Amino acid sequence: MEGFLFQATIYLAAAVIAVPIAARLGLGSVLGYLAAGILIGPVLGLVGSETKDLQHFAEFGVVMMLFLIGLELEPRALWDMRHRLLGLGGLQVVLSTAALMGIAMAYDQPWNVALAIGLTLALSSTAIVLQTLSEKNLMQTGGGRSVFSVLLTQDIAVIPILAFLPLLAISTVAGVMPDGSISINVEKVDEAHEAAEASHLGPAAAEAAFSFVHSLPGWGVTLVTLGAVASIIIVGVFFTRPVFRYIHSANLREMYTAIALLIITGISFLMMLVGLSPALGAFLAGVVLASSEFRHELETDLEPFKGLLLGLFFITVGAGINFELLFADTVIIVGMALLVIIVKGVILYGLGRLFKLRGRDKWLFALGLAQAGEFGFVLVSFSVTTGAMPNVVAETLLLVIALSMLITPLLFIVYDVIHKRMEETSGTVEPDDIEDDGPVIIAGIGRFGQIVNRLVQASGFQTVVLDHNPETIAVMRRFGFKAYLGDPTRPDILRKAGLKDARVLMVALDDPKAALALIAYARKERPDLHIIARARDRTEVYRQYQAGANDIVREMFDGSLRAGRYVLENMGLSEFEAHEAERMFYDHDRMSVRELASLWRADVEPSANKEYVARAKELQKDLETAFLNRSDETEKKSA
Repeated sequence: MEGFLFQATIYLAAAVIAVPIAARLGLGSVLGYLAAGILIGPVLGLVGSETKDLQHFAEFGVVMMLFLIGLELEPRALWDMRHRLLGLGGLQVVLSTAALMGIAMAYDQPWNVALAIGLTLALSSTAIVLQTLSEKNLMQTGGGRSVFSVLLTQDIAVIPILAFLPLLAISTVAGVMPDGSISINVEKVDEAHEAAEASHLGPAAAEAAFSFVHSLPGWGVTLVTLGAVASIIIVGVFFTRPVFRYIHSANLREMYTAIALLIITGISFLMMLVGLSPALGAFLAGVVLASSEFRHELETDLEPFKGLLLGLFFITVGAGINFELLFADTVIIVGMALLVIIVKGVILYGLGRLFKLRGRDKWLFALGLAQAGEFGFVLVSFSVTTGAMPNVVAETLLLVIALSMLITPLLFIVYDVIHKRMEETSGTVEPDDIEDDGPVIIAGIGRFGQIVNRLVQASGFQTVVLDHNPETIAVMRRFGFKAYLGDPTRPDILRKAGLKDARVLMVALDDPKAALALIAYARKERPDLHIIARARDRTEVYRQYQAGANDIVREMFDGSLRAGRYVLENMGLSEFEAHEAERMFYDHDRMSVRELASLWRADVEPSANKEYVARAKELQKDLETAFLNRSDETEKKSA
C-alpha cells in the first residue's frame, strides 16, 4: 500500500509541477506531461518497471476519449463525412503505408515485416493531436476538421489492420496445413509471449488475445473480429436504453458513473479477448449511443476520468522511453523518427494541396498528423504476439513511435510560427479599391459583424464593410453583400473607407489586440466619432473603454439576459415582471461596468486589486438590495 501511495504521489506531483509550466510557456499540456514522464523516469529514476503496467491502465484515457468522440458523431454525420473519410483519410493511410513499407524494405526487411511496419507508422496520435487542437481552439478550422477526418479514418482502419496482421505472420510463426488450418510453432509462440510481455501489452492481455486467435486460420480471426464489432452495435442499439432506464429508476447519481465505466471496461475486455483495440470498440459504441437521450450524462460522467487518464498516459509514454537503447544508436533512432515525420509530412502536404486546403490549414494538416500514434504501441505488440514482427524490430519501433510523439508538440509550435508569419505577411495582399463611402464603417464581418451589417442596411443606411480575410469577403459577395478586402487597422485603408466623414465605427474584429489598436487610432484621428466595439469579457470591455470606445457590447451578455428572462417567466413571474427584472439587471450592470472600469488596472489581476474587489462587492450588494426592495413593493401591491 505504501509503495502504491508513493508512486501515485510521484506521478501526480510531476504532472502538477510540469504541466502548468509548459502551459505558461505556450508549449501545451501534452509536452508538459511527456516532460514530466521523462523527468521521473529516465532522468531521476523515481519510477521503474511498473510504468508499463500503469500504461495499460492509463490507456483507458484514450479509450474514453474515442468513446466521447463517438458520442458527438451520429451515424448520419459519419455518412456525411464519407468523402473525406474515404478520400483524404483513406489516401493518407494507403500512401503512408506504401512509402514507409518501401523504406523498410530498402533496409532489408522482409516484405511482410515491412508491411507491418508501414501499417503501424501510418497511424497518427489521436490523443496528442485532438488534445492540442482543443487547447489551441483549432478544431473548427478547415485544417482542424480535415485532421479530425483523417484521425477518424485511421481509428476505423485499426479494425481491418488488426484483422490483417495475423495473415502476415504465416511465414514466421505458423505453417499452413493441407486442410487450411494454421500449425503453430510452439517455440516461436513462446518467444512472442515473452516479447509481448516486454512490450506494450501486458502478459495477461497478450495471453488472452493470443488464446483466442492462435488456433484459428486467418479467415477465422477476421470473422471473430467482425463478430465482436457487430455485437457492440447490436447491444448498443437494442439493450442500452432499457438498461439506462433501469438505472434511472434507482435515482442514484453515482449509478450513471458506474454504468458509464461499465460500458468502457466491458467493451475493452471484449476487444482485448479478440485482439482488437479497445479504443476502436469504444468509438463504435459512442457512435451507436450518439442519439441516446442519456448521451449527455455519459459525457459528464466520463470527462474527468478521460482528462486524468490521458495525462497519465502521456506521462507513462515519457517515462517508458528506453534511453539505453536510444543512447546506443542515437543517430539511427532519432534519424528514423525524423524520417517518419518528414515522409508523412510530405505526403500530408501533398494531400492537403490535392484536397484544396489553403495556407495555414494546409500546414496544420501536414504538421499535425506527421507523427506516429499510440495505436502503434498496440499494433507493434499485436504484431509481436502473432509473429508478424521480430522482437528486435519491435523494440526499435516502439522507441521511434515514442520519439515522434514527443516531437509532436514541437511541430505545433512550428505551426504557430508559420501561422504568425502568414498573419504578418497577409497584410501585403493587395487590398480592394474602395469605391463607396457611408456614415457607418464596419470593421470585421464575422458572425457578429454580419448581423450588425444586415440590420443597419435593412434600416436604409449605407455601410462600408472591411475585412482582411479573402474567404470571408468572397462568401459575403456570394450572398449579394458588398464588402472590401483590406486590413481595417491600416490607416490608409481607413482613410479610403471614409473615416474622415463617417458618423459611426463598428469594431467587430476577432483579434482583441487589433480591435484595441483600431479603437485607439480612430479615437485619435476622430475625437467626435462614435465608436461601438465588440468584447468577449469584462477585461476587454475595460481595455476598450480606456482606448476610447463609446459603446461596448459583450458577445454573450444580451443573449444571457434573454435566457435569464425565460427562466424567470417559467418560474412563475409574469412576462412584465421578468422584463422589469431583466431591465433592472441591465441598467445596474452598465453602471457597475463604468465604475469598475475606472478602478481596473492592466498591470494587476482584478482579484488582486483591493479597490476593485471592494467596489465589486458593494455593487453586488446594491443589486441584491434593489431586487429585494422591488420584491417587497410587488408583494404590497398584490396585497
